[in-house]
Amino acid sequence: MVDQHNEPFERPPRDTIPGISRAHVEAQESSDDDAVWIAAGMKHVIVRTIGRKTGREHKVTVPYWLDEHGNRVVVASFAGAPQHPAWYLNLADRATNPEVRCTVQSGGFWARPDILEGDDHTQTWAALTADRPFYNDYQAETDRRIPLVRLVELRPA
Repeated sequence: MVDQHNEPFERPPRDTIPGISRAHVEAQESSDDDAVWIAAGMKHVIVRTIGRKTGREHKVTVPYWLDEHGNRVVVASFAGAPQHPAWYLNLADRATNPEVRCTVQSGGFWARPDILEGDDHTQTWAALTADRPFYNDYQAETDRRIPLVRLVELRPA
């Protein structure tokens, strides 16, 4: 498996993360430069969801990690917050978001967001945190089990 270790970074205050993500999405949508798409050594994906309450499109950029099959896995850590991030709650609403549009540096695709459960979550978490141990720190800060979502690429966007 490819080494996907991150570079050291300073975690921003949790309440600033949504604003940082919005600014990051804007930058990514206007540039394909590595400086915009790779942060702290981690490649990012823009995930577009439909709001389960609003019905409006929402965009978030999150780091991804490649599993053993080359699928992108995103972590709904919200830096160890006690609640799940809104983007994850939208993905978990399969009736509203059976597929999501994603954008990476090389282009766009439609994906099926598979929320990992049981042994799949356990094994993927172990492999992920071997590369990115800071996620263990986030898990230690919250009582909720941090969800993992595999973005299974279906077709080009």
